[in-house]
Amino acid sequence: MSNTYAKVIIKGSPISKSNFKLFNKNGRAILPYNSGKYYDRYALYEEEIAYQCRIQNSSTFLTESLIAVLKVYYKSIKRHPDTNNITKSIFDGIEKSGLIVNDAQVTRLIIEEFYDSVNPRFELELFGESTYAMKYSIVEKKEKQQPINYDPPSNKKNTFGTKATKITKAKSESITKNTSKFICEICKKPVSKDDYISANKGKTSICKSCFKKLF
Repeated sequence: MSNTYAKVIIKGSPISKSNFKLFNKNGRAILPYNSGKYYDRYALYEEEIAYQCRIQNSSTFLTESLIAVLKVYYKSIKRHPDTNNITKSIFDGIEKSGLIVNDAQVTRLIIEEFYDSVNPRFELELFGESTYAMKYSIVEKKEKQQPINYDPPSNKKNTFGTKATKITKAKSESITKNTSKFICEICKKPVSKDDYISANKGKTSICKSCFKKLF
């Protein structure tokens, strides 16, 4: 049945598609799903989105242009994927479910980032533009709040001015000599030569501690 509104709630921390790509010998990107390894997570996550989406909207089929409101609830404030990167993961699963024809239907998108350590999830609402219109405003707060500041990525801190360079230098002095240039893809920490697993033709490194937590 065609409709003009749908809502999907998927429990669990959202993940980014870009972190799970592998490349075959011809350089073509692939997304494994049955290797029994870390990189299967994305394909399984996409299938879970499609499955839950169809259960929650069993009689809805959206064919028109859509307004999408995406609310992402991460488990951790500091450790989570870039919110802008996870939209592709989410809409791939939504499209696979049959709820929409193509993710190109989404002509307007609002993304909001929240934190919930107990119940990480994302909530997506889809509105047909034949029935709904988007109206929003940004206003200055009457009472200012403490800002949430972000640090540059650990492998780029030396490019953000003198202060950042000093911090990077102090941290590098505390790392042992056998620390390699690799950064763990999961925890974003420097990885020593004897404590990482190489994947994706050496382009991706995962520390053994994070790797064990995935299984």
